Amino acid sequence: MTKALMFQGTGSDVGKTVLVAGFCRLAANHGLKVMPFKPQNMSNNAAVANDGGEIGRAQWLQALACRVPASVHMNPVLLKPQSETGSQVVVQGKVVGHARGRDYQKLKPELMAAVMDSFARVADGADLVLVEGAGSPAEINLRSGDIANMGFATAAGVPVVLVGDIDRGGVIASVVGTHTILPGDDRAMIAGYLINKFRGDVSLFDDGISAIAGFTGWPCVGVIPWLKSAARLPAEDSVALERLTRGTARALKVAVPVLSRIANFDDFDPFKSEPEVELVFVRPGERLPVDAGLVILPGSKSTIADLADFRRQGWEQDLQAHRRRGGRIIGICGGYQMLGRSVRDPQAVEGGETMAEGLGFLDIETEMAPEKTVRNIQAHSVEHDVALSGYEIHLGVSEGPDCARPMTNLDGRPDGAISPDGKVSGTYLHGLFESDAYRAKLLAEFGIRGGETNFRADVDAALDEIAAELDRLVGFERLMSISAVIGR
Repeated sequence: MTKALMFQGTGSDVGKTVLVAGFCRLAANHGLKVMPFKPQNMSNNAAVANDGGEIGRAQWLQALACRVPASVHMNPVLLKPQSETGSQVVVQGKVVGHARGRDYQKLKPELMAAVMDSFARVADGADLVLVEGAGSPAEINLRSGDIANMGFATAAGVPVVLVGDIDRGGVIASVVGTHTILPGDDRAMIAGYLINKFRGDVSLFDDGISAIAGFTGWPCVGVIPWLKSAARLPAEDSVALERLTRGTARALKVAVPVLSRIANFDDFDPFKSEPEVELVFVRPGERLPVDAGLVILPGSKSTIADLADFRRQGWEQDLQAHRRRGGRIIGICGGYQMLGRSVRDPQAVEGGETMAEGLGFLDIETEMAPEKTVRNIQAHSVEHDVALSGYEIHLGVSEGPDCARPMTNLDGRPDGAISPDGKVSGTYLHGLFESDAYRAKLLAEFGIRGGETNFRADVDAALDEIAAELDRLVGFERLMSISAVIGR
């Protein structure tokens, strides 16, 4: 019999993703076949599932925690924001169209069938399914047709643990307020609550637990301290970028401009493990640092729109000055497209302007096309002659004289471009910097040592450390006791 449990938050970014990943690893370490599931995700950090198609990077991480192949059914609905009001809609791994916020609210009831189909597929043969909600169930203005939180939980008969973030303040009010505002049927689905990101002496919250019990009657499943190992896991979405602070000055500063629709920024996580590298995310309104040795243009969900924003920030002049100083530039996916001479979108597949002049650092031109390339790949660095692996998620084809010097080979196919002096390069490969050997060769260009940390092994170790903490604070038996058998 398959059991299931869902984690919903009193708000966004309360730590659900990490908790679900940690509990997934805890159950896997106890010998269970455990599977992750998130009915609806909104993120431009996407991964390619093993069965093809796109899912949120968070569910890819949770599959890794479960030690199972990632599937598109683990995240059947993925929304990828392309503008302030609209998103690309991905269903069971495939793009089905675009929708503005109000239009999507009308579309949600039609997507419930796909959600329930995927949930049945994920649950088939599993001992335990751990489900992550999105946003908050207290957003009762969105309750009609909901597929992300209580709409799913009630339809699937899955009990819910409510997660509150004490670090942001007001956690008692957020938990009690959620209890107050939920309709009775939704309230009945909640089996208890977790307090997350606690700092200091946990016993100081004993009176808080008593107060919440008095107002709600809900049991406290546990009080989770700030999990330091979580910093070594890929972040789910760009909310995390707002909290990043600059590190201490080190031998090499790597600067990444935060584009308005930045995508797959976890590409740069491996640099955080390098003791001689200071990774700086440059926010809008800031200048590219003049002491950066390497500037990397990240992926983008809307290349032409982000190219215009790049110029509005004054970053084009900063990048030109960086180039004149002999600085190194790398573009990944959309960032690679921006480095060329032009980007054309004749069919308006990005939904905005159809033509833009590129930054002109590479002699290539890009044309968008409706067909999206989505695949996991084995690759090779032409620059440094080392093996790579990663994935492609992009629209468009880039061609031009500099492509005669490819940066990578993707499954034996030349990809990317390098400038004649070797200082500017670009590729469609996501996951480039996860190669320890590649990082070692790249950092050697700057006269520093690197690549000595096994990045993937460190992520795996962090998951085990989080699982051990959750086992101590909540316990495997408690996790199983509040999970419920489904499909009876």
